[in-house]
Amino acid sequence: MAPEATTTLDGLIILDKPAGLTSAQAVYRVRRITGQRKSGHAGTLDPAATGVLVLCLGRATKLVEAIMDQPKVYRATARLDVTSVSFDADRPLTPVPVPPTGIPSAERVAEALREFEGTIAQVPPAISAVKIGGVPAYRRARRDETVVLAPRPVHIYWLHLHAYDWPHLDFELACGRGTYVRALIRDLGTHLTTGGCLTSLVRRQVGPFTLDTAWSLDKLTAATAPEQYLIDLDRARSLLTPETRLIPRRPGSE
Repeated sequence: MAPEATTTLDGLIILDKPAGLTSAQAVYRVRRITGQRKSGHAGTLDPAATGVLVLCLGRATKLVEAIMDQPKVYRATARLDVTSVSFDADRPLTPVPVPPTGIPSAERVAEALREFEGTIAQVPPAISAVKIGGVPAYRRARRDETVVLAPRPVHIYWLHLHAYDWPHLDFELACGRGTYVRALIRDLGTHLTTGGCLTSLVRRQVGPFTLDTAWSLDKLTAATAPEQYLIDLDRARSLLTPETRLIPRRPGSE
């Protein structure tokens, strides 16, 4: 049973967001479970994406910016033979022919991924929450308005290719704030003269918060006390100091 609406909780919940919910809908679900009205999330996940969504409750909402500045790790799969208006599989897919030079080799794909490491200029997708004149770009796109978004700097710490079997791609990346994995795949396809469409995305880590410690909505509902799932405010602050900020390691670098 959910606590009374007067419950006051100050701290963080590391949620494993399920597919099919917006980040805002996930926050509303947790509000009902915890009874804590003052809450929000630190970093949007698309509805189809899953994984770490850091929820800030009570006075911990003041930590949102510090959490959003933390490095993030994603595991993604993509297809290089199709595209869509959103650069993911949520919209109808459009086939893209094999480039005149032929199907890219695994070595070429790995080399291309490395070229996106570092600070790059990235144009966010038109189907995104980036605001133009105070209105999210996706709302303008739904009204068939022309959406022009300026490139902005984002930082990619590393990219690691796990598997490639044309046209399917499986890779992992660590990145900074504001990075759109959909846009990265779009740009990779442009670089390879192929298509580029995200097919699945899991956020595995946000700063010190990892997927293996995240709570599902079902487990939160079944919890008998907030102490089971809540990272209290003092602990949260200690985890987010400049001294404790670490860049996630590239797979195989241990």
